[in-house]
Amino acid sequence: MLQGGHEHCDGTVALVALGSNATSRLGARDANVRAALAELQSASVTLCRRSSLYLTPCFPAGAGPDFVNAAAMLVTSLGPQALLAHLHAIEARFGRERTRRWGARTLDIDLLAHGEAILPDAEEYRRWRALPASEQMRHAPDKLILPHPRIQDRAFVLVPLAEIAPQWQHPLDGLTPAQMLAALPVEETSLIRRLDEAG
Repeated sequence: MLQGGHEHCDGTVALVALGSNATSRLGARDANVRAALAELQSASVTLCRRSSLYLTPCFPAGAGPDFVNAAAMLVTSLGPQALLAHLHAIEARFGRERTRRWGARTLDIDLLAHGEAILPDAEEYRRWRALPASEQMRHAPDKLILPHPRIQDRAFVLVPLAEIAPQWQHPLDGLTPAQMLAALPVEETSLIRRLDEAG
């Protein structure tokens, strides 16, 4: 649960995660993420908070160079599908090509949460969240699943998310980013390094 009221964040609050581990027309990974954060803003989207940039090990291990990651809090009048289309359009402008899952990416923007939405429904959400790691590599949803079913598994998402939305609670189980981080092995968080301060 996360209400508006943060730095003019009145309305439907959405949370997104950003990452880059390949160069684009703008240059290096950190330049991609900084520029993408600026491009989130539109007539229908207000950027309320952005995290620091973090250097994080590539996921999955060995799939490419390390990532620069960040998170952002938005307020939007767009529904979940329309907001996802907005995020995908930004990715495309940075040269993102969805040719190989888990491949190197000039820019990756994941919609983590949209208000209190649980999509497509609680039963289907639980099924995707409970998918074993071996199955996650082989199966990708053909529909939007919200909140993102892998939030609780990914330190590279939770560390920046905890910085900008420490009071956010998962609409299904009520856990905060800090509580999810505490459940992860310490080695997963110890390798994450802050590159700059939030702006």
